[in-house]
Amino acid sequence: MSEPDFEPAWFTRKGDVIEARLCIMLDEHVEQVWAALTEPEHMVQWLAPGEIELRQGGAARLNFADSGIVIDSTVTAINPLHLLEYSWSGPGEPNRPVRWELEPVGGVVRLDLTLTVPANEDAARAAAGWAAHLEMLAAALAGVPIRFPFDLFKAARAAYQAQLAEEKVA
Repeated sequence: MSEPDFEPAWFTRKGDVIEARLCIMLDEHVEQVWAALTEPEHMVQWLAPGEIELRQGGAARLNFADSGIVIDSTVTAINPLHLLEYSWSGPGEPNRPVRWELEPVGGVVRLDLTLTVPANEDAARAAAGWAAHLEMLAAALAGVPIRFPFDLFKAARAAYQAQLAEEKVA
């Protein structure tokens, strides 16, 4: 059995946090990708049930029922069709911003995802979780939603852990 394919990640330490950046090219129009990132009926297909108020300071609420995680956050940056940022932290937890940047490139959309985690947390696990959700996003946009790909998550986490150790980012 072959290892699942997953998006590469680039890690950078910035003081007491680690940033992870993932990039995916999506064969869709920017409006479709934006809708998938922001509209509840699309978000549930690849991320979680929830709602995001599309304005600076708006609420960002996601309910990952299977894991018991509830995100109750605030939109910290927004430029419709181009940029969305909020924290994927729950109340009382450290700030963990997730930043989505969309750029049309010809007939496709480049989606850059940057997440920030405290340096004392498992950045490889966080990045692997988002790599799995990016796979789910691509599948949902293609009209074939999938369940959380645990094999991809495990393979990505192991690779990202090795990468972090090798680069001595953590």
